Amino acid sequence: MEGAELAGKILSTWLTLVLCLILLPSVFGVSLGISEVYMKILVKTLEWATIRIEKGVPKESGLKNSASVGIIQRDESPMEKGLSGLRGRDFELSDVFYFSKKGLEAIVEDEVTQRFSSEELVSWNLLTRTNINFQYISLRLTMVWVLGVIVRYCVLLPLRVTLAFIGISLLVIGTTLVGQLPDSSLKNWLSELVHLTCCRICVRALSGTIHYHNKQYRPQKGGICVANHTSPIDVLILTTDGCYAMVGQVHGGLMGIIQRAMVKACPHVWFERSEMKDRHLVTKRLKEHIADKKKLPILIFPEGTCINNTSVMMFKKGSFEIGGTIHPVAIKYNPQFGDAFWNSSKYNMVSYLLRMMTSWAIVCDVWYMPPMTREEGEDAVQFANRVKSAIAVQGGLTELPWDGGLKRAKVKDTFKEEQQKNYSKMIVGNGPL
Repeated sequence: MEGAELAGKILSTWLTLVLCLILLPSVFGVSLGISEVYMKILVKTLEWATIRIEKGVPKESGLKNSASVGIIQRDESPMEKGLSGLRGRDFELSDVFYFSKKGLEAIVEDEVTQRFSSEELVSWNLLTRTNINFQYISLRLTMVWVLGVIVRYCVLLPLRVTLAFIGISLLVIGTTLVGQLPDSSLKNWLSELVHLTCCRICVRALSGTIHYHNKQYRPQKGGICVANHTSPIDVLILTTDGCYAMVGQVHGGLMGIIQRAMVKACPHVWFERSEMKDRHLVTKRLKEHIADKKKLPILIFPEGTCINNTSVMMFKKGSFEIGGTIHPVAIKYNPQFGDAFWNSSKYNMVSYLLRMMTSWAIVCDVWYMPPMTREEGEDAVQFANRVKSAIAVQGGLTELPWDGGLKRAKVKDTFKEEQQKNYSKMIVGNGPL
């Protein structure tokens, strides 16, 4: 009985500390300064570790990091210019060398598929998974790494799991209960309160530090918020500062439970990626939503998949065809403290969250940008590209024209046929490229 009493006292003390120091401040959106102190200690530690690593690693090994900045020099000139010095008007065998060179460039350094793997770090951040080739440098650095493992797994992980369990449970229970109320201003207010409170708790479960910029441009009701997509926690990051009606793919497992609970309290729009009929229904519901200026702004990630925090890939035109005001938002994570990218083809939601909870922290910047509308004579694709370019510039991300769907599918035949047509035009000489 003494052991059970001791365990009960420890559990009650633990929950009391969590309630007083984290949960209550989260409800009111305030901070007691504990996370700020933790971040200062963490920054100093990582700076010290970087100096020790630079002193202990020979300068020659710096060549190993060349892959992160490009290991080959690409020739971005068009096909016509690239072949002009190798051939005449007719087909020549030397043309094979040009296509072979382009093929080898794509194999050695593919600018698309590398966006679906974790971002390269300039310096090791004392997380084992970010440097599997770590070699012994000094006893001090090794002891700091061991101490970091103990802190992350024995102190932070139990705390974060507790907070995540409380936050997700409150979200599921709260939205389910609010969903039983009749439609009214009270229901909307309670729904926003539940979403804000639970998202703030879940962000604390990741030791999240978020810097919001240009708050005067925050998305307004009746508008459409579009942002680049790195992780499912993008939703938590944005909802911590304001509520949204979300649009996204239907998920199973833990994510599916959360989605089904949330839609009871707020008009979120979930759809099946594989069913074309759903897309027309989604478009119709979105138009009806933005027509009501009292409803929450819609949150959409036009890339349709998670990209690894280095780039912005093609925006699907669907969300730019329905009209309304677009509120662009750029999100950029700091990979030094933790990798926020979700490689959904490699990790399920639970294992991904465990990786996040055993990182140092999640630190990111969010830039709200001036609202944008479709210009006269501008089609949906041009509008989507203009918004994508603005987000890429603001977030310091690389802008790529490729479809994020290449994460799960092969390149469309139309892309191959376009290059074949260009080459055939050069051969027969019947028109400019």
